[in-house]
Parts: sequence; structure tokens; C-alpha cells
Amino acid sequence: MTDPSALLKAARRLDKGALAEIFDLYAPDIYNYILRLCQDPVQADQIVGDVFSKFLDQLALGQGPHTNLRAYLYQTAYHLFLDQAHEIKRIAPIEIVEFFAPDNYSVQNAVENRALLDAVMLAINNDLTDDQRHVIVLRFLEGLSLKETAKIVGKNESSVKVLQSRGMAKLRKILSDLRSESQGYQ
Repeated sequence: MTDPSALLKAARRLDKGALAEIFDLYAPDIYNYILRLCQDPVQADQIVGDVFSKFLDQLALGQGPHTNLRAYLYQTAYHLFLDQAHEIKRIAPIEIVEFFAPDNYSVQNAVENRALLDAVMLAINNDLTDDQRHVIVLRFLEGLSLKETAKIVGKNESSVKVLQSRGMAKLRKILSDLRSESQGYQ
């Protein structure tokens, strides 16, 4: 039974087989998503456990998702991450930084490039809003559609486009400024 709507219907009846299948189907993706946000395997694993625990609690109360289980699980994961992120310092996903890495990355200039990437990571943490960071991770790293991203972040598609555009513009500006600074030191 791999049809998501059929799985959700069975899960709402607390069918153990469906619940196990949902976990097997979605847990790896949720884990990778949270790992990209927090860069801590232990924290990511804990959040995945909390996501499915909350999901089970909601089902037991007759609540939880009626449609789009995937979006529900991502939303829950993100909100749990945010709850923990207020207590511990977040680290930007390296994949975002590598997306903006110089095209001429080589062994010869690895030290300079690493310093540049570290500076970009710091800038991402300091200059992007939580919503911008969230949208960029969902769109570019998780590969979710605009519609799915909008559902997860609880905004309309136009707002997601604006967040994405502004976040990417900030990242491009930061990278441009950092490249200019590093060339000035040569």
C-alpha cells in the first residue's frame, strides 16, 4: 500500500502496518531535511522521533492531517526544529554555501575558498530571515515544488516566491561582497 491517501486513511484507523509504512516512507526524507537545517545527526534523529510521536498523538486524538501527509510531516518537523533552534545556535547548511561557491574552486585555493565559505555561512545565519532560510532549503535542497513549499511554510505561493527571491538576492550580494573583499587582500 504505497498510495499516500490510502496510507493516511489506514493510519487514521491506527493500522500498525500503515503507520510502519508511513515511517519507512517519510522518515529518511524528514531526517535529511532536518539534518540540512541543523547539521547535527543526533538532533535530527531526535526531531524525527518527535515528529512521528506527535503524529501518533494527533491520530490517537482523532486529529492530524486529513490530506497531504507529507506537508504535515515537514511542517511538524520544521516547527519542532524552530522550537529547538531558539535554544541552540543554528548552522547554515553547507549545500547552500556550496551552491554559491566560486566556479574556480581548486586544491590550490582551497584555504581561501574555505574561509570564504565559512564567511558566507556566517552571513546566511545573520542576514537571512528564518522564513527565507526555510524556503531556500525546501526549494533548493529538498527539491519541493512551489506549491508544496507554500503549504509547509503556511504562506501563499506568491509570498514564497518573494521570500525565495529576496533570500537568493541577499545571498548573491553577500557572496559578491565577500569575493570583492578577498580580492582586495591579494
